[in-house]
Parts: sequence; C-alpha cells; structure tokens
Amino acid sequence: MSKDGGIIGVSDHGGWAVLVTAARDGTLLDRRRVELVDDSLPALPHHHEGQMLPPNEAVALVERVRASAERHAAFALDAVASAVPCIRGIALRDCPRLPPTIAERLRDYRSRNVADWVMYRRALAAAAESRGWPVHWYDPKNVLAVAGEAVNIRNAVGAPWNADHRLAMAAVIVTAKAPARR
Repeated sequence: MSKDGGIIGVSDHGGWAVLVTAARDGTLLDRRRVELVDDSLPALPHHHEGQMLPPNEAVALVERVRASAERHAAFALDAVASAVPCIRGIALRDCPRLPPTIAERLRDYRSRNVADWVMYRRALAAAAESRGWPVHWYDPKNVLAVAGEAVNIRNAVGAPWNADHRLAMAAVIVTAKAPARR
C-alpha cells in the first residue's frame, strides 16, 4: 500500500464505470467495475426511455435515475475508500455543457445524447466532493497521449486489463503529474 494514498481514475459508461485507483508512482492499489444505477431503472433515461414518455413523466424518470446514480456513486466510493484508506482525488472525463433543465435536455438532440453520461459523472464528482476529495477533469481524447509511456503498474493486475482500465489509469497518471490546485 502506498504511503501517500491513491487517485481514482474513472472510465464511465451508461450506468456503470471502471474505477482504477493507483498511487502517484503508478502502483496499482485497486480496480473495480461498479454499477451506477438500480437494476430496476433504465441506464439511459435521457437518450432512450425518456423519449417515449410525456415530458413530465420523462423528467420524473430522469430524477429517479439521478437519485439512484447518486446513491450508487456514494456506495462505489465507499467501497474504494475501504480498500484504499487514503484517497487523494478522483479523475473524471470532462463534461460537455448542457441546458440547465432536464426538460430542455430531453428536447435537445445533442444534449439527450450526452446527458446520461454527464449525470453519472456529476454523481461521482458530488460523492467525491462530499468526502473532501478533489475532483480532476480530464480530456479523454488526449489523456492516453499525455500519460504516454509513464504507465508503471507495479502490482500484478491480471485479466482483464482492457481499454477502460488503461483510460482510467492514464487519468490517474495525468492527475498525479499535474500541479496541485487549491
């Protein structure tokens, strides 16, 4: 276990995410796939199910999914914190700007195509901030290039070590190398 704690790198998807926690020196501390929504709810309410409902019902559905995402994000970060006692921050993909209301997001084609992912990222960010952990935002288009060959995994990771794991680990490395911000 690293003495200086770890940074959680996140590669998120619709309703789930891969979390890779590593020390600043690249030592892998934890990795896991986490669910971010109840099984009884749709993972992409803005993009799919909300489009088939009357506007007020669609907004209510998105609110239920958002509340579920917030609970699941808190559970997921609790689990990581139990495995890695000292967390130094979390790295999440940048979020595109969206209209301020759910109703506007549901009506706007571009927004409804990204709003679900933003909802999950914001849930993870809020859960991290509630624990006093800094939130770092990364650009997924260049994080692998910025991390470059610096990936230094010291623990045996075993299968699978897929694109999500690599992206999340690259986010940790980029975050660890960035100057501390207050």
